Amino acid sequence: MPVRPSSRRTVIVHGGRQRTFRADRRKGIPAGNRQECNGRGHLMGIHVTRPGMLSTVQDLGRWGFQNLGVPVAGPMDRCSHRFANVLVGNPAGAATLEITLIGPELVFEQATRVAVTGAEFDLVLDGRTMPMNESVPVPAGSNLRFRERRRGARAYLAAAGGFDVPELLGSRSTHLPSRFGGLAGRALAAGDVLRLRPVGEKQMKPVRRQGFPLELPQGGARVRVMLGPQDNLCAPSGIKTFCTSRYVISGRSDRMGYCLTGPPVELVSSAGTLSDATPTGTVQVPGSGQPMILMADGQTTGGYPKLAIVITADLPLVGQLSSGDWLEFEVCDRAVALRALIAQERTQLV
Repeated sequence: MPVRPSSRRTVIVHGGRQRTFRADRRKGIPAGNRQECNGRGHLMGIHVTRPGMLSTVQDLGRWGFQNLGVPVAGPMDRCSHRFANVLVGNPAGAATLEITLIGPELVFEQATRVAVTGAEFDLVLDGRTMPMNESVPVPAGSNLRFRERRRGARAYLAAAGGFDVPELLGSRSTHLPSRFGGLAGRALAAGDVLRLRPVGEKQMKPVRRQGFPLELPQGGARVRVMLGPQDNLCAPSGIKTFCTSRYVISGRSDRMGYCLTGPPVELVSSAGTLSDATPTGTVQVPGSGQPMILMADGQTTGGYPKLAIVITADLPLVGQLSSGDWLEFEVCDRAVALRALIAQERTQLV
């Protein structure tokens, strides 16, 4: 049976208060498609035989509600997410499947077109090797397996039309900590059926473009950060330590944030600060001196000193790292950050 999430979701927002939101089912699941079956009585869509380690539905995120304490969520690597959608003719914000470390096995009950980008996996479609970073037609009844992962941490599977889950606060993204959005607020499980949205008149032509706009990391990465807004709460020696040391992503890391282990960053005072906004990429320093980077599912406010923020252009690279990988940091200014983002956006224009 397909998952039928409740139309209401209660989440904890800033200050510990609870708020309840209603999913827009008319946008999430078109009524004309809900009971569409194949000749064997199975619901049409993509059947999950094996879910993989952590596979979630994500679009570009739930923007505009951070003042209510609702995190953005969305893809850890937005470049790969967008590239997958462009390859199959979807809008950049259509929902994809984010696949972490170990991939799923999927059976397609309807013909469609797919693309897989991001982390490099060996893909097998009906017993034959399937290329990555290309638009590939998939006949009805096909079986897609994700086998060995070679580098990178997260792959993105896009299908023509996008995945059809309820739209909640303008987004189909899954926020795992609050069990909010996506497919009942959780990762895929064996037996799930992922429905596809109809391919509309505004659907773009699939792009037969090879190549990948993001260089995948191999065991670690050097990323650029802008210092602030509270680097004054770190001792000068602590800032130097942060900028000249190598840190390792610990096993306590997830989509909320990466906990780093390495030389501690010395603080001027162990006292915290008043909680304020913590955008994705914020580098906080708790009393232990071990930095942490807030990622896609991170909270909207925090009181630890904010030493730096990873520039937007380098966030997709950080999103392709996982536990055991290393990170080094290079300080840059706003002009460098803007030039890097503009150059990155140009590579995604087709």
